[in-house]
Amino acid sequence: MEIRDRLGKHSTAPRVMVVEDEASLSLLLAYNLESEGYQVESVDRGDEAELKLKESPPDLVILDWMLPGVSGFEICRRLRSREATRSLPIIMLTARGEESERIRGLSVGADDYVVKPFSVPELMARVRALLRRSRPERVANVLLQGDITLDRETKRVHRAGREIHLGPTEFRLLEYLIEKPGRVFSRAQLLDTVWGMSAEIDERTVDVHIGRLRKALSRGRERDPLRTVRGSGYSFDETFGKS
Repeated sequence: MEIRDRLGKHSTAPRVMVVEDEASLSLLLAYNLESEGYQVESVDRGDEAELKLKESPPDLVILDWMLPGVSGFEICRRLRSREATRSLPIIMLTARGEESERIRGLSVGADDYVVKPFSVPELMARVRALLRRSRPERVANVLLQGDITLDRETKRVHRAGREIHLGPTEFRLLEYLIEKPGRVFSRAQLLDTVWGMSAEIDERTVDVHIGRLRKALSRGRERDPLRTVRGSGYSFDETFGKS
């Protein structure tokens, strides 16, 4: 298994898993997906892909029909049978162009079906369309929760009309938390995603940066949008701005 991630662990761009045993095609897909700004994980065996999908489901899967280990058809069927991956967007790749095979692929739960050889720009358009429908918050440039607005392109944050000045680490922390309001992340998870797995940083560093982020976001009697869950970690309060 080979992982390609030009954006690095600091990015919260949508994650796409490419499950394809043809090395040249896998490289081509990874290159074009990364050029579009996605994080890409490439796997060349069906059995290995299934293990990775159970550990950490991506935002979308591009899945070849014929694979060593476990077929793409069977992987798709199993993904749809599990609650955690029932709605995971899946694009099937295959050399089979017959109508009956397309129907079979869609019948086990594939969201889209692309026959080889295919147009790469068309496939990229299909990826964008699926992500927009399934995870609009992952492709939006502007994230909004309550009176807090985060703009990914300009790297600016505003609350109630005023600009919040954040350092790069605090910006990434807020971006990651605000994407998934209500979900609690441990310090280890935040270190992994925001700082990177190789970073030799004590988990208490997360507390320091969360403190800085809180101080920047709230002044006076403004409500703190971040929630500390004792013994577990931190989350962006899902009730923020709703009452």
